[in-house]
Amino acid sequence: MTSKPHDKKSSANQLIDKKLAVLGTGKLGGILLRAYLKQNLFDPKNVTATVKHAEKASTLAKELGVSVTTDNKKAVHGADIVLLGVKPQVVGEVLKEIASELSEKTLVISVAASVPTNYIEQHAGSKVPVIRAMPNTPSTVGCGMAGICRGSHASPEHLEVAQAMFDAVGRTVVVDEKNMDAVTGLSASGPAFIYIILESLAEAGVKIGLPRDVSTLLAAQTMKGAASVVLETGDHPALLKDAVTTPAGCTIDGILELEEGKLRVTLIKAVVKAKERAGELLFEK
Repeated sequence: MTSKPHDKKSSANQLIDKKLAVLGTGKLGGILLRAYLKQNLFDPKNVTATVKHAEKASTLAKELGVSVTTDNKKAVHGADIVLLGVKPQVVGEVLKEIASELSEKTLVISVAASVPTNYIEQHAGSKVPVIRAMPNTPSTVGCGMAGICRGSHASPEHLEVAQAMFDAVGRTVVVDEKNMDAVTGLSASGPAFIYIILESLAEAGVKIGLPRDVSTLLAAQTMKGAASVVLETGDHPALLKDAVTTPAGCTIDGILELEEGKLRVTLIKAVVKAKERAGELLFEK
């Protein structure tokens, strides 16, 4: 496993002339495309996006300044990179639709949860290079986390292209494909778990007399700060927790309540459950 940040300027230079097709510009596809355009990673004239409905296509085209269509095959024609943002259940159907437009020179990057690279390769044909990625929604503010892996036809250079795309909206880690559902359960589902904790801390602030806006700010900045310390120092969270926890102080009393409420085991079980669910999505209709 490796985690190697890219220089964003060189990433932009690397991708600015590439033709990008974003198939399925819904929640995640839309977040990524907006971020790429904001970062000037791709030239808008080289970008084509697809949506299901024609009325949404015209609205999105005006908003983003890119070509938007309902025709996946048309969108992929001449593309260097195809970002698959459709639901896992329709990936096979979409690949069948666009297979004739794909070649060994087309890089397919899939952000569909639970869909393995070999499944995409089988449906794409022609030894198409495939990268599987699982980013998360904080990508919208440049603070995303993505796990990526490569298929059997993808080269280290293809992996670098994908890393450049996801480093532009946060951080990227390269993992073995067997760990991709775990990435989904932890970092893709994780923001929802964190929001619940954040909301609970803010509610606690209201309970003890703070105005809601002040309480929410205190909770959010505290969570952001704590996470930043872990990322910047590389120290183990337990060590950092111990540094806050003074003998016979107030923090240890709060920690005792968390332990009695089984916060740790509940969070662990939540991630395990999300990971298990991620492995089932492809097979649902």
